[in-house]
Amino acid sequence: MQAVILAGGLGTRLRPITLEIPKPMVPINGKPYLHYQLEMLQKYNITDILILAGHLGHKIEEYFKNGKNFGINIRYVFEKDLLGTGGSIKNAERFLEDNFFIINGDSYLPINYLCLIDIFYTSGKTGLIVVYDNKQEDTQVINNISIDENSIVIKYKKNSQDIDLKYVDAGVSIFKKEVLKLIPENKKISLEEEIFPKLIKEHQLIAYITTQRFYDIGTPERIDMIRGILK
Repeated sequence: MQAVILAGGLGTRLRPITLEIPKPMVPINGKPYLHYQLEMLQKYNITDILILAGHLGHKIEEYFKNGKNFGINIRYVFEKDLLGTGGSIKNAERFLEDNFFIINGDSYLPINYLCLIDIFYTSGKTGLIVVYDNKQEDTQVINNISIDENSIVIKYKKNSQDIDLKYVDAGVSIFKKEVLKLIPENKKISLEEEIFPKLIKEHQLIAYITTQRFYDIGTPERIDMIRGILK
């Protein structure tokens, strides 16, 4: 299955580093952070990669090129203006397969991706989102997802104190290409805040619960933490 990596953000919380390099290229133990993500995908034979690039995205292409030297195939779609997570996916519509992963360019989640594919196909839903069971509250991320007894997502709210929210978006999801019908062209759209509610209303977003915590490079403190995880 194709993997689409969202790599267009400005990385403002990591400035001044991200004034010169895009966030996915932040060095971790001598390698760009994105290198570790691609290695993990390759481990599960996910080698068709589409990188949605924006801020300083040419530096990603300069380093990884078409991916041949890394044993994978990489294509790029660049956005001139910030389109949001939903808008950037819509901007890449002509390159998308019928089903595809969406992976945040700043998240690292070491789980079995082939298992996710099987669950997604079996569910018959438009989307699947991996959620972290945040009982330990060890991610520094506020709970943002609630699911029902059948693992169907019933709420998605960021920065909310809603006590029904028990899980955290882990930065990995799978969608059918038909989800793009919900996204208007040439407009800044948040997948999470504007498209997820539509899928939730139609019971078309299923959750896969993991107890494997995810890591991200959203802040300098989190970068220090992930240096001890990625070798």
